[in-house]
Amino acid sequence: MEQRRLGRSGFMVPVLSFGTGTFGGKGEFFQAWGATDVAEASRLIDICLDAGLNMFDSADIYSAGAAEEVLGAAIQGRRDKLIISTKATFRAGDGANDVGSSRFHLIRSVEQSLKRLGTDYIDLFQLHGFDAMTPVEETLSTLDDLVRAGKIRYVGCSNFSGWHLMKSLAAAEKYNLPRYVAHQAYYSLVGRDYEWELMPLGEAEGVGAVVWSPLGWGRLTGKIRRGQPLPAGSRLHKTADMGPPVPDEHVYTVVEAMDQIAEETGKTVPQIALNWLLQRPTVANIIVGARNEEQLRQNLGAVGWNLTPEQVAKLDKASAVTLPYPYWHQRGFTERNPAPV
Repeated sequence: MEQRRLGRSGFMVPVLSFGTGTFGGKGEFFQAWGATDVAEASRLIDICLDAGLNMFDSADIYSAGAAEEVLGAAIQGRRDKLIISTKATFRAGDGANDVGSSRFHLIRSVEQSLKRLGTDYIDLFQLHGFDAMTPVEETLSTLDDLVRAGKIRYVGCSNFSGWHLMKSLAAAEKYNLPRYVAHQAYYSLVGRDYEWELMPLGEAEGVGAVVWSPLGWGRLTGKIRRGQPLPAGSRLHKTADMGPPVPDEHVYTVVEAMDQIAEETGKTVPQIALNWLLQRPTVANIIVGARNEEQLRQNLGAVGWNLTPEQVAKLDKASAVTLPYPYWHQRGFTERNPAPV
């Protein structure tokens, strides 16, 4: 599997990683994603490793920690072969300090994640969201302590706005603190907001994108089409209001363009959606999930080939939306302010 440099670091990662949001199945929200146990997780990890995918992503809040526990049990005896990424910041308990990116919460979160994962280090640790209540200097100095202690190796963020990320990068440079090399961000053919500001920032500042929900929160599975009811097994029945909003008509337009390309290539709609992302600037890694072996093998089929420039252009046109201000205005000044795409 192709390896890419993660941001402005020397760390190489595979272009696909496996997301463990389907592990554990605790709580109504995560049950809608899946309930993979240790035995099935071990089988899925075997398939990933055989395909060259050795990076696995989790978070402390996935199934209230059960996802990390399942992952930890499934990787015993082969930790040295894997890249493990996880996240913290969102509320993980009822206490006043069980949320955020404070020194108190981050140290506790990392210690608990290490215990659940059954390891003594995390390869990539990411803040799950921006904590406006904690000074960025406190957060970054805490991450520095954790790096120096050998408990985490690289740091990233997730779901930051452009100014959140730039403020953190500036503080890291000013105080010689760890620099975010990755931004785990939502990006898909039906959700291209990442391109407006975060992509040019990532390109200019050397922050690689680790893409979550590349199939548009389950809308690009190939099972959702104009004039057809939502499939009975779709998690959108329970989680549509919790994910990124997308007008149905926009989904249909994009999927119809993908259907045409599927006929030309013999590839599936999800494979086309993933392959399109792999050709975008700053994208270092895409997180794919799977409830079962069939879904995993289909996602793995997104690599090892490329859409043609004409097919990419067709998808770009079908998925384009009117940009908000000031981005539409900036696209008119490409002579000195070129867009990255």
